[in-house]
Amino acid sequence: MNNMIEKLNIVKQRFDEVNDLIIQPDIIKDQKRYVELTKEYKDLKALMAEREIYVELTENIAEAEEIIADGSDAEMVDMAKMQLEEAKDGLPALEEKIRMMLVPKDPEDAKNAVVEVRAGTGGDEASIFAGDIFKMLTKYCESKGWSVSTVDFSEGTNGGFKEIQFEVSGEDVYGTLKYEAGVHRVQRVPQTETQGRVHTSAATVMVFPEAEEFDVQIEAKDVRIDYFCSSGPGGQSVNTTYSAVRLTHEPTGLVAQCQDQKSQHKNKEKAFKVLRSRLYDLELAKKQEEDAAKRGSMVTSGDRSAKIRTYNYSQGRVTDHRINLTLYDLQNIINGDIQKIIDELQLVANTEKLKESSDAF
Repeated sequence: MNNMIEKLNIVKQRFDEVNDLIIQPDIIKDQKRYVELTKEYKDLKALMAEREIYVELTENIAEAEEIIADGSDAEMVDMAKMQLEEAKDGLPALEEKIRMMLVPKDPEDAKNAVVEVRAGTGGDEASIFAGDIFKMLTKYCESKGWSVSTVDFSEGTNGGFKEIQFEVSGEDVYGTLKYEAGVHRVQRVPQTETQGRVHTSAATVMVFPEAEEFDVQIEAKDVRIDYFCSSGPGGQSVNTTYSAVRLTHEPTGLVAQCQDQKSQHKNKEKAFKVLRSRLYDLELAKKQEEDAAKRGSMVTSGDRSAKIRTYNYSQGRVTDHRINLTLYDLQNIINGDIQKIIDELQLVANTEKLKESSDAF
């Protein structure tokens, strides 16, 4: 118990320090530092609320034990015993909650995200399934109150998408959606199948933290910019002006394009945002792979081509292979109800991190 109080007192010292720092003019001028500190302040403030509850609970236990030890007033002793039992019942869950909150957070988690869904093996059916995954993710984002904006897309010949890219803005977006990155596999009878045979298709989801300008510096000389006409559904021209923008980062060969907006300027702005995020993700991917290897992580292996989930329509089953979680709730899940899966994945990931930093407690 003392260990926890000591840890929380150290956190309180840091909270007071950050509280003072975020009002300093030189910090406010340094955008990157200011953003980092305000995120830290928000996390620490939530911990401070739990600290108050914890301190009150431990004081109640100490007070009750004192009354029981004294034993001079029978009525007070009975009340103290009830108080002690109640406080001790609530303590383990609160300690576990605080331990989870003390787990070091990935600094990228609070960022917005750029998400890309690509049809994999399976022809037209893979494009249709990629469209289903896109709808699943966007419905989930809407349920969280996040805003979704399409960046670029290429439609499938029989519906869905060969690939689609979109931005998501809101609270803790990357820290949530990163669990959807990987290969999603579907087993079902395709709409295009006349014999009623079950086919297996796949779609790949990539999730990048949206990089700020101060995260990645892009030299103008390193980027080739091409302008072209936007294409709409069925290959129709949306407009005859060259409003669509394609950026090629020549040192890495990375490409980002945007044709969603009518304005060339807005498309260029969005494409640069995606390019920054891709470059930032290149560095991040190396780090994640090293961290996952160190931790022996089940949830974040760092392998972006890993099969993470199967959707079996005939059985109404969804299986997440990372944690061997099977749910018979396919229709709700494919309609965006994926919170329960993400909760389980976050719990496993946090438990892994907790083991890693257990010496802190």
